Amino acid sequence: MVAIENLVIEVNFLTGRYVATWHNDRRQCEWPPHPARLFSALVAAWADADEPEESERAALEWLETQGAPAIAASEAVPREAVSHFVPVNDIAIVSRAWHDRKARSISELAVERDAALLVSGGEVTRRVTQIERRLTRARDVESQTVTSGNTNLGVARAMFPEQRSKQERFYPSVTPNDPRVNYIWQVATPSHVEGPLDRLLQRVTRLGHSASLVSCQLNHRLTDPTLEPCEEDHGSVLRLRTVRAGQLAELEKQHARHGGLKPRSLPFADIAYRKSGRTEPEPEQPLKPNTSGEWIVFEFEHRSRKLPATRGLDVAAAMRGAIFRHADEPIPEELSGHLADGRPTAAPHVAFLPLPYVGFEHADGRLLGVAISVPYTVSDEARRALFHAIGNWERCEGRVLTLTLGRHGELRLSRLTGLADIVTLRPGLWGRPSRGWVSATPIALPRHPGRLGRGTATARSRAWSAAEASVVAACGHVGLPSPNVVHVSLTPLIVGSRAAPRFPAYRQNGREGKPVQRQLVHATLSFERPVEGPLVLGTGRFLGLGLMRPVALRATDENTAGKTGD
Repeated sequence: MVAIENLVIEVNFLTGRYVATWHNDRRQCEWPPHPARLFSALVAAWADADEPEESERAALEWLETQGAPAIAASEAVPREAVSHFVPVNDIAIVSRAWHDRKARSISELAVERDAALLVSGGEVTRRVTQIERRLTRARDVESQTVTSGNTNLGVARAMFPEQRSKQERFYPSVTPNDPRVNYIWQVATPSHVEGPLDRLLQRVTRLGHSASLVSCQLNHRLTDPTLEPCEEDHGSVLRLRTVRAGQLAELEKQHARHGGLKPRSLPFADIAYRKSGRTEPEPEQPLKPNTSGEWIVFEFEHRSRKLPATRGLDVAAAMRGAIFRHADEPIPEELSGHLADGRPTAAPHVAFLPLPYVGFEHADGRLLGVAISVPYTVSDEARRALFHAIGNWERCEGRVLTLTLGRHGELRLSRLTGLADIVTLRPGLWGRPSRGWVSATPIALPRHPGRLGRGTATARSRAWSAAEASVVAACGHVGLPSPNVVHVSLTPLIVGSRAAPRFPAYRQNGREGKPVQRQLVHATLSFERPVEGPLVLGTGRFLGLGLMRPVALRATDENTAGKTGD
């Protein structure tokens, strides 16, 4: 595994809000989230494991020495901090004075016992035994909690929520324009750090308050920062808490002291930040189709990597059926793709995309896995329904799952939880911004262009022009502008892909309910601005047809097929 050139950690706020108080002002919300808070969340994810891994600890110790990261965060709209009065939870049925006396007595006896053990060289002498008995009696508080008639009734009544005193609390929050924040270190990340760090990020579920649910991941696309560390006399506009060497050890030391119960403070290094002052022109922001989003990738077991891309429709349909069988009813529209009356939904929804091995020198087009594509616009309800269905499936079958293809046999697959060893299964390969795109699987055209291979030369020319216009329309269906250049073909345009006529016929119900066979074609596209993937085009885009691969177009002639930039 090769070290990545830059380390970028992406934090995605799933609810679109961030709730966390500024460390020295409980009425003010912290924005952007301080790097020290992110590091502490990683440490918590590591420490919460049943058996914390040494490789993950080493990754944390490496990260704490990399200095303050640059940050890419959008502007955020703060919500007015309204105070809430909540019942105090630490009401006791014993008086404070009694509690203090008891605690002081226990502490003094423990010191006395330790001193006696020191004198005896660790031997349990008669004196040590006597002190232990007194310590046991001091720790016995049963009489204060269960003996009838001795409880102060006024204190006991105060334990009921309606009787408790209430304290003022603040829950300030912000709503960022973009729910994603990137932390950027311009440092090569060793391969032995990348995997453990990726596993830790997947276990981080919140940042700040428990209401700030997050999804974290390594982002291999370098993002221009909006805030950069700076010297204090260089126009700093903000001071953020970051980490320093020894941060993990200091957190462990503090936890041993407070035990997760007593008040505590976060150790940090105070670093000045300023707005990014880059003088070069701002790069073009990539266009985002409504197919752009997150992928949940399943890798085929080695013996199941035998199917050609032409069998992708079978795999996608089987995967879709497996998810629906394990989903709770009713299945949300953005997961099922259908309205309550059975008609197809017009909204972007979850897609099932078999991933063929294409675009490399020795690519042969075999299917290596399947991705469940979740557009960014999909609601939290549909996301939860999908994750719950996957969880139900894995609880039934374990880590390795079985996908039944009917008379064509079975496939064995497992969900990837870290960085894939096979490049084809990495979302970054299919999602990186690019002006040029080429079809890995043929596009099912939304309108039939006519016969592409028969008839007079004039008729064939009209049909090919109609096919190109239909590809342009398919771009519009996913929210993209018309491409500058469209080149359509029945033959493969990238290494490893298969000819369009070799794929089975793809039929959909037409307006009158009758099956309509869609024309399949390959295409290369060139856009004026970069487009961020994943990009899937055509009427079969929810079942793996029209899966596009980003390519570097030849500068000499953008009217021809692209070549991969790998």
